[in-house]
Amino acid sequence: MLQRAQRSVRHLVRPYPLRDIPAGSMLDLPGRGRTFVTDSGPRDAPAVILLHSVLTTGLLCWYPVIPALNERYRVITLDHRRHGRGIRSDDFSLDDAADDTVAVADALGVDRFTAAGFSMGGGIAQLIWRRHPGRLNGMVLCSTGPFFSEQDPRAQAVADRVGRLATPVYRMLPKSVRLDDTDAHTTVWAFRQFLSTSLPDFGMFGEGLGRFDSRDWLGDIDVPTSVLVSTRDKVVPPSRQQLLLDGIPGARRFEVHGGHACCVLGAEDFIAPFGAAVDAVAIRGTLAPPTP
Repeated sequence: MLQRAQRSVRHLVRPYPLRDIPAGSMLDLPGRGRTFVTDSGPRDAPAVILLHSVLTTGLLCWYPVIPALNERYRVITLDHRRHGRGIRSDDFSLDDAADDTVAVADALGVDRFTAAGFSMGGGIAQLIWRRHPGRLNGMVLCSTGPFFSEQDPRAQAVADRVGRLATPVYRMLPKSVRLDDTDAHTTVWAFRQFLSTSLPDFGMFGEGLGRFDSRDWLGDIDVPTSVLVSTRDKVVPPSRQQLLLDGIPGARRFEVHGGHACCVLGAEDFIAPFGAAVDAVAIRGTLAPPTP
């Protein structure tokens, strides 16, 4: 049983190698709670806040791209509520996640920033623009769309199956290895990150995702926007990603020839187009006046 679980996990997860992972710490957000944040790169460079996908963490989703971005940007990650070491709340919504992100920016003294979101994080980025006018220099929307499908009842079964496969391996990991131990093997580190989010919360996350829909106001978005389309995506189909390009005035298309986990499992092909997508909006956005 255990050997079968190990073989299945190795087949499912081949994460990008660990390289220069920034250290992080817990940050107090007055009136909201505490969340885990990393803040790396030049402090006087344009700020980019990276917003992660469902069932991951800020570092697990984004660690492959951080070293390259740090050459020219201040890069911030956070764990969204009920994910990893994020805020421990009784419920979950993308609206709250958007407000949490702006609270992180406030706590770090960041006025305007580029929001780069992967999948769920792309919905959060769009809500930051809508709920907090003038805070964004631009958006980079990766493997995401203007809405998410209603929760498929089969998805919980898949999450449960992954949990059953992963848990025996997790129990075999050295007890001395913790979430912040980047000297561990990549797979060890990645599984500890993944299992720091409660899999039974998947239904709650699905409900939160299902309530998001930006189609009625996409045409009002007035900040530079890059859309990075994952052309082999079976979770958020490319046709749904294209709706962002069709709906957001002046949005620019970038492509990665990968599936929905391309930010980590296909990172070799993701890093360069993602960096180009950030470059296309981040600098230009700092030159534009904020929305009143």
